[in-house]
Amino acid sequence: MEALQAATRDAARHLGRLDSVGTIEKGKIADLVLLDASPLTEIGNTRKINAVVVGGTLITRPELDKMLADVASLVSKGK
Repeated sequence: MEALQAATRDAARHLGRLDSVGTIEKGKIADLVLLDASPLTEIGNTRKINAVVVGGTLITRPELDKMLADVASLVSKGK
């Protein structure tokens, strides 16, 4: 829990942006990573990403997988 708070709430506080980011509250910017398992029980669960919300847009696991495949294809082509 302390590691997650340090990376989110505490970082926002340090940057003077806690009024708009760092915690999930009405009126704040809602960029989120939605996980399939709790990182509180196992920090490795941070890799079990189900979806991402960026700028109010939901990106599902299949969409994330396609994005990753597209990037991997570009990298393998040397672009």
